[in-house]
Amino acid sequence: MKKLILLLAITVLGFSACKKEDTSAADASAAATAAAQAAADDATIQAYIKANNITATKDPSGVYYSVITAGAGAYPTSTSVISVNYTGTLVTGTQFDKGNLTNTALGGLIKGWQYGIPHINAGGRIMLLIPSALGYGATGAGTIPANSVLVFTIDLISFR
Repeated sequence: MKKLILLLAITVLGFSACKKEDTSAADASAAATAAAQAAADDATIQAYIKANNITATKDPSGVYYSVITAGAGAYPTSTSVISVNYTGTLVTGTQFDKGNLTNTALGGLIKGWQYGIPHINAGGRIMLLIPSALGYGATGAGTIPANSVLVFTIDLISFR
């Protein structure tokens, strides 16, 4: 009986060890794919900047931004509630959205906005060039294809 229990325990440990290795390999593969996509997005953004003669700054998050019109006063934070007018396009120039958001929590928007909007004051206009991982990622959304770099022009009307 003891031999049977020992054999069962060894079998279970063997299977669980194999599963961990498979997970590690999958995690490594996903990380490599994410790194390759991030590099491709950065190259796309830099080419867009060059082709359109834009002066932009790269945020540590990977978002590039260009302040078009400076606003005044304080800067919003990740916990701010914002009101904006915006236009969203792909780097090809295809517009996928245009509108306004009123009294919207910045923390509930895509990561690219969360990192980019705090670089502008109320009354200002900013262009954000957002890598796909900080936009809609590998799934896309609506008419936005998977792994798309996004270009937003945003007027920050107000925040609190």
